[in-house]
Amino acid sequence: MSEASFALTRNDRQRPPPAESTGWKRWLVQNFFDGPVNTVMTLASIWFLLMVLPRAVRWGFIDAVWFTTDADLCKAAAGACWAVVREKYRVMLFGTFPYDEHWRGMFVIALVAVMSVASTIRRLWSWWLLVAWIAAMAAVLVLLLGGVFGLRPVGTHEWGGLPLTLVMFVITVATGVPGGILLALGRRSEMPAIRALCVGVVELVRGLPLVTVLFMASLMLPLFMPAGVSIDKFVRAQIAMALFFATYAAEVIRGGLQAVPRGQYEAAAIVGLNWFQATTRIVLPQALRIALPSMINEIIRAFKNTTFIGIIGLFDVLRATSTALQDPVWVQFSIEAYLSIFLLYFVLCYAMSKYGQRLERDTNTGHK
Repeated sequence: MSEASFALTRNDRQRPPPAESTGWKRWLVQNFFDGPVNTVMTLASIWFLLMVLPRAVRWGFIDAVWFTTDADLCKAAAGACWAVVREKYRVMLFGTFPYDEHWRGMFVIALVAVMSVASTIRRLWSWWLLVAWIAAMAAVLVLLLGGVFGLRPVGTHEWGGLPLTLVMFVITVATGVPGGILLALGRRSEMPAIRALCVGVVELVRGLPLVTVLFMASLMLPLFMPAGVSIDKFVRAQIAMALFFATYAAEVIRGGLQAVPRGQYEAAAIVGLNWFQATTRIVLPQALRIALPSMINEIIRAFKNTTFIGIIGLFDVLRATSTALQDPVWVQFSIEAYLSIFLLYFVLCYAMSKYGQRLERDTNTGHK
């Protein structure tokens, strides 16, 4: 080592350590007061919160009416009337489902919730979990349809509320993800007929709004059916929802497939794997990990898209809330009812988002 480099190294060792770059003060400066524009926006946000938040707290909590069956007490109150939720929650949650059979709807909600929580535990990921989901959905359909085990028969036209929303969402995702995988692989197929068919389906459905797809399934599909043959409205809406989700999922998965390095295909071919083995064991798992953030986004959007089925006459939880507010005694408290539904959607979508982030971290998506 030369004398100059030795002196440089010695001087470097004598230099003081760098200033601390962590801590709450540094975090505040970096995130809220980093530059004049950021500082002005932060101060404006603080002023807005100081102006709005106290009034919102007073309206929503301090002066609110929580428990009453008398709408006149709510009219005389200065705050929110959350009693409307207590008074109308059964119609809001179960819609047009027979009133005396609401316990079946509660069991449906509980089953879907338990299976959803179980699916977030990675130790339980196995074929048995898939079997449990199939059994749970079979139990859900038995509870909703009835006609067996002494249960009163209930037609799909009477389904409504949160059970209908959850069932439609679960079936949409459960059928749409495999459909999206097949469409994505079909778009990359070397067979012209299969590739053209998949491209046509994806581009046609993605080029239409979901409302149009639902109207076509609800109104136009029966016109093409043979005389005397009809498909239940719920089934038609379910097919439309699943197809719409599958086309968007296909593009997300296709992006993941294109991001897999070409060397992975070549390595699979070198070790003697055929196309099916290379796709299912090497390529597709990597593509799904890459596409995971976008796929979670599409799943959340599919859950919110269930509100569109109210347009074709199905009583999802949002339309059930609108129906509950037709009561002239409580109609003026619709803000509180819709805020409760907003909170329900926010909690469920936020939970899916946070789980997607955790799953992304566990699989190291985006870090390699």
